[in-house]
Amino acid sequence: MTRMDSMSDVSFEDALAADAEALADLRVAAMRASLERVGRFDASRARARLLSSFDPAATRHIVAAGLRVGFCVVRTAPGALLLDHLYVDPRHQGRGFGAAALTGILRDADRQGLDVRLGALKESSANRFYLRHGFEPVGQSDWDIHYVRKHRGPA
Repeated sequence: MTRMDSMSDVSFEDALAADAEALADLRVAAMRASLERVGRFDASRARARLLSSFDPAATRHIVAAGLRVGFCVVRTAPGALLLDHLYVDPRHQGRGFGAAALTGILRDADRQGLDVRLGALKESSANRFYLRHGFEPVGQSDWDIHYVRKHRGPA
C-alpha cells in the first residue's frame, strides 16, 4: 500500500485478477447516472469495457479508513500517463477520495515528467472535476471529451 500525503486516511492498494468482477460492478454503479443522462446506460456494455482490457498491474484500489472506496487504472503511453478509469463508489462520493487519488496520480506524473491524458463522458460531472484539477480539453469524440494535464516538473 502506498500512503498518499493529501489525505492521511487514503491510500492505494494493488488490484488482483480476482477483483475484476467487483470492479466492473463498481464502474457500472459509478457511471450509471452519467450514462442514463446521455441515453447510453447499458450495464453489460459498461462492464465489458472494463473487463475487456482489465490489467491488474495497472489497477489500484482507492482505500479510505480500511475500506475500498474506488479504483483507478493508469497506463503508460508515449510521453504520458493515461488515466483510463477513476471511479469512487457512489456511497462514498463527495468526500474527497477521488481528489486525493487524482492528486497522487498527478504527483507521480510530475515526478516522471509525464503529462496525464484521459477521456470523460460528455454530460458527466467528472468534466468539472477534471477541469478543477488543471486538465484542459484537447478534443472530442462522439461520447467523450478528451483532456490533458501537462506535467509540472518534479515536485
